Amino acid sequence: MGKGYLHVYTGNGKGKTTAALGLSLRAICAGKKVFFGQFIKGMDYSELKAVELLPNFEIQQFGRDCFIFNEPTEKDIAIAKEGLNKMGEVLVKGEYDLVVLDEINVALYFKLFSLEELLAVLKNKADHVEVICTGRYAPKELIDLADLVTEMKEIKHYYFKGVEARVGIEK
Repeated sequence: MGKGYLHVYTGNGKGKTTAALGLSLRAICAGKKVFFGQFIKGMDYSELKAVELLPNFEIQQFGRDCFIFNEPTEKDIAIAKEGLNKMGEVLVKGEYDLVVLDEINVALYFKLFSLEELLAVLKNKADHVEVICTGRYAPKELIDLADLVTEMKEIKHYYFKGVEARVGIEK
């Protein structure tokens, strides 16, 4: 693949994780290996079943349940830091062609680890590895470092009409 680039998918609109999953599928169909690390998330999402269906796809969660309406606990912080360490190992080894740090921006926003810790992990990646960082609240420093930045902007969402997250669409 040559040089690996850094993508940031951010903004308040739906579709950041979905876009990262779409690019993951494209990479797998091209014979590439993908590691998908989910921060904050510990719930049962449909994409967790992808490892049974897709060759060369690995997914791991670095969260318990969704605490975003409360304060993160020490356990939440510890799991996120373990996840960041794991992602650092994955990025340095270079065994995967595409590595996704899903909801990493939200983890930063809630101060589960520092921006400096994340930037150090990203700077040590193998040269050929393509990286995607998703989540609302992407910090300016990460946006400046990125090669590609997409902002998902919410225009309208059925959630505000009382529609809960649906299996296969939002979860």
